[in-house]
Amino acid sequence: MPLIVKDYSWTQTESMVYISVPLKGVKRGNVDIFSTDDYLKVSFPPFLFEAMLFAPIDDDRSVAKIGNGVVICTLHKQQEGLWEELTIKNADKDKLQEIRERAVLKAQKKAAADTKTKAEKRQEDRKYALETMMKLEEEERNKIENIKESERQRATVELEAWKEKQRQETEWREAQQGLERQKKTSQKPASGSSRGRDTIKLGQQNSADKQKQVDVRPPRATGSIQIHFTPRVFPTALRESRVAEEEAWLKKQADARRAMNAEVPELKDLKEEERNPDWLKEKGNKLFATGNYLAAVNAYNLAISLNNKIPALFLNRAACHLKLKNLHKAVEDSSQALELLTPAVADNADARVKAHVRRGTAFCELELYTEGLQDYQAALKIDPLNSAINADAERIRQIIQGSVTDT
Repeated sequence: MPLIVKDYSWTQTESMVYISVPLKGVKRGNVDIFSTDDYLKVSFPPFLFEAMLFAPIDDDRSVAKIGNGVVICTLHKQQEGLWEELTIKNADKDKLQEIRERAVLKAQKKAAADTKTKAEKRQEDRKYALETMMKLEEEERNKIENIKESERQRATVELEAWKEKQRQETEWREAQQGLERQKKTSQKPASGSSRGRDTIKLGQQNSADKQKQVDVRPPRATGSIQIHFTPRVFPTALRESRVAEEEAWLKKQADARRAMNAEVPELKDLKEEERNPDWLKEKGNKLFATGNYLAAVNAYNLAISLNNKIPALFLNRAACHLKLKNLHKAVEDSSQALELLTPAVADNADARVKAHVRRGTAFCELELYTEGLQDYQAALKIDPLNSAINADAERIRQIIQGSVTDT
């Protein structure tokens, strides 16, 4: 049986009630406080303070503080006015038990409401993450469509220009042929009505035949030509070659290295050699290795301010955000890295695997397991023999199917 505390004290105003309960030497870690709008209990074994309140209070606004060996409860009255007593008097055991049970039921309902609120908040977070992903994917699709449209227009202009050039060449050739025909016609002898005029002397005809024989060029001499073929760099068949994509990726990397933004106010205090995205990237890598993730994020931020075309900067910053549990930012940085890692070639395969894995990890920690599994499957398409990614993907499938729980 607990020892009932009776040496408490209380005071009141029109709107507030203050209750002071001595702890009698019990440590504050062993104190348990439970309250509803008409019930208050302070338990610190082996002692117990229990009060069936005279009038209802606002439980959400009321607070309790522990210090200096006492518990001070500050209760807000629902209706202003002075109470005659702190607790209900002359209540039988059944009435007291009913109040206790009602208090427990109210506490359970409140806990259920809090759980529902947390679930709604979690759902809102999932919805936000999904909307963010849909927005990023829509922007990526629009960008691709714009690129396709510009390429289509450029190809159309080039085709029309080629057609116009062919038409002009055809007209020029026809004009030349017409001039040659006119020249041949003007060189023919005029014809007369008399048969005698059309007769050509035999001697003259023989001399003309001789002249024709003289004008005939001798046949060309035979010979052979040596042909040497340059060996291909890519041994695959031409229809399967990735030469165009490889060249596009190399050109994109070269252009990215030249895309520098020198007007960054945060870099004024740095030395000249430190105003380099590669130097800042190495600095961030060292800070990440020592566990200083916030400082690493700052280093990557400065590097991105200088040059936002380098995918490794976004990829490394996504890793920092994962460590700091900034999951939505990790999703955004991983998506930005994947957008820069195009076209997909062998040189950027490892980076694309990391980007998919980091974005998939962020989705899973946001409990968006379906989206996370999609990223892990995309990583496996690039690196199907990676045992760690295979194991993680299988575990995510089991979580989705409900065979295991997320730890």
